[in-house]
Amino acid sequence: MTESEKKATTSAIESAKGHFREKLSGKLGKYHCDEWGIDIYYNSTSSLTVENKIMSLQQQGKTAEALVESIIAKALDKDGEKLFRSTDRPAFLHEVDPNVIIRVATVLNNANADSVEDIVKN
Repeated sequence: MTESEKKATTSAIESAKGHFREKLSGKLGKYHCDEWGIDIYYNSTSSLTVENKIMSLQQQGKTAEALVESIIAKALDKDGEKLFRSTDRPAFLHEVDPNVIIRVATVLNNANADSVEDIVKN
């Protein structure tokens, strides 16, 4: 069976889900946070549910909470397990350097941003 025949027999939603699974199972990005003395790993994409929660907080004017949510939802260890729990939220909001939070969240939130060159190629 040719590749085009395989695609024809697969439903559109299965193709879309397969693409997302491939992205999630790809190589993790890595950012070293000097201030925290840790490596933070992350996927190049995240689910629409995760993105919606972050965007909702931003739209409500809760920028700090959105940044923290980005870190809690997207920061992983080298094995792909979450580094932080939702119970860490108060500590992030009251006891962690905001400049570092902004920097880490920016890296995590821009992990799937295409470069202008990549967009032009397509």
